[in-house]
Amino acid sequence: MKKYKWVIILLNLLILLLVFNNNVIKKESMLSEGKLVLLELAPVDPRSLIQGDYMRLRYTISEGIDTDSIPKRGFCVVKLLPNGTAERVRLQEETTPIYENEHLIEFTAANWWGINIGAESFFFQEGEAEKYEVAKYGGLKIDDQGNSVLVGLYDEDLKKIE
Repeated sequence: MKKYKWVIILLNLLILLLVFNNNVIKKESMLSEGKLVLLELAPVDPRSLIQGDYMRLRYTISEGIDTDSIPKRGFCVVKLLPNGTAERVRLQEETTPIYENEHLIEFTAANWWGINIGAESFFFQEGEAEKYEVAKYGGLKIDDQGNSVLVGLYDEDLKKIE
């Protein structure tokens, strides 16, 4: 029995490593090949005293939605404007229909403030809070399936804050 115990442990470890590496490869692919979309940030308390230098993010396209009338999970269809910013077109449960110049961003419904889209927090180095107080947009890289990853915050001139 002891012999099988180690085989099972090693198999579980191998499966865990495969799943983890697969997720890393997907995120790296999204960062290199994904479409950059800038979402306007809604006002929110910029820092957390308990967690250190951290900014809670909320996007204007997720506001004003009656969460009782939409599914718990779905896709926010956005249209890209010429400057790279996005505006909400509609919410839908499936990945189709999708029309020209429309892109999907996966969402989950949150009862207290609309829907959650992409990353909801941004951590930065201690002492750099003032630099990020001018943030006007959150930059997300998105893929064709609606997955997204936050790549940074942008100022009102659409320049990445570094």
